[in-house]
Amino acid sequence: MSSELDSLYQEIILDHYKNPHHQGLRDPFEAEVHHVNPTCGDEITLRVHLVDGAEGPVVQDVSYDSVGCSISQASTSVMTDLVIGKPLDEALSVHEEFLTLMQGKGKVEPDEDVLEDGIAFAGVAKFPARIKCALLAWMAWKDATTQTLEARDG
Repeated sequence: MSSELDSLYQEIILDHYKNPHHQGLRDPFEAEVHHVNPTCGDEITLRVHLVDGAEGPVVQDVSYDSVGCSISQASTSVMTDLVIGKPLDEALSVHEEFLTLMQGKGKVEPDEDVLEDGIAFAGVAKFPARIKCALLAWMAWKDATTQTLEARDG
């Protein structure tokens, strides 16, 4: 990865860290989860609100309250941008794409059309200790979404 790209990615991460999107816990919501990254102490409380769309559930809102490093905070902001307003199936495939990027040890070429600002985390994948930071919110979102679906299907 070029140093130009690295600095662009750092700028994107810093921007989301300084100006987090969708922050603050909101109603309504169907599930609330609390996840902690024990290795660094990052924490997130996250809520998911799904509504019925023409093709199935749609991610109406994801709200959160979190403390942690710039990577976990920025990743949370990016994740909310990527899943809010999308049909759940599409949001889950974005989740899979981000997971693949994070588990690729820096060798996976991110798909900008799918991940948008999420591509900024490509460099993070080279640092195993930071991957959990980047994935904290994504795992919390998946957990809350799964709980919501289980409650809906009763």
